[in-house]
Amino acid sequence: MQSGMYVSLSAQRALDKRLTTIADNMANVNTVGFRSTEVKFDDIVARTGNEMNAKVAFVSQGNDYLNTETGELKETGNTLDFAVKGDAWMALETPAGQVLTRDGRFNLTTNGELISVKGYPVLDVGGGRIQLDPNGGEAGVARDGTIVQDGRTVGKIGLFTADISKGYLRYDNSGVKTTQAPQPVVDDPTVGILQGYVEQSNVNGISQMTQLIQVSRAFESISNSMSQSETNMNEALKTLGGSK
Repeated sequence: MQSGMYVSLSAQRALDKRLTTIADNMANVNTVGFRSTEVKFDDIVARTGNEMNAKVAFVSQGNDYLNTETGELKETGNTLDFAVKGDAWMALETPAGQVLTRDGRFNLTTNGELISVKGYPVLDVGGGRIQLDPNGGEAGVARDGTIVQDGRTVGKIGLFTADISKGYLRYDNSGVKTTQAPQPVVDDPTVGILQGYVEQSNVNGISQMTQLIQVSRAFESISNSMSQSETNMNEALKTLGGSK
């Protein structure tokens, strides 16, 4: 009976973690470049020390991973808005170091530096800041990220890849900081940049609401089961102890 309580507790902890990720996803359903967090659950099989040598399957808290599906592309017509096509990221220079993002809403400072909507410098393929001519007129950006201004190539928006499954941390500007060092994309026809577009959040609001209802019901069901188990245990103790 005690094993059943522990299994229920492990399930509640797992469901609580899932509720947290769903809440975070729902809060960012309209955040440009945001990629939703999912949780992969596994059973942990623990061998108990009883005479029956029984096995009890506990629920792990689950491992977070990013949903890498591309969000809907929205045309803005803004020449400083960019969307990444394919499995790649743009990079920003932040106080925490290099951070990857799919949020391509950029601006120019008064001295011509290309920055993100949160004020972080945008990096080129070599990891350097991108500098444009503030008086050089409108800039055009090719599919490979090459920036042309007044007929001259003045820089190149860097595209990077990283194995997110090796570990990551969320950061500002829909960014992620990976434990594995990002690698620049070179001559890959499957990835590129679209000027005048932004990528919307890939959170499916309807799906997340459905999951929220399912997880809430599961949590409530387990709570009721634990309450009933506790009642049964108390009754058993009274019976074995001879209480009336």
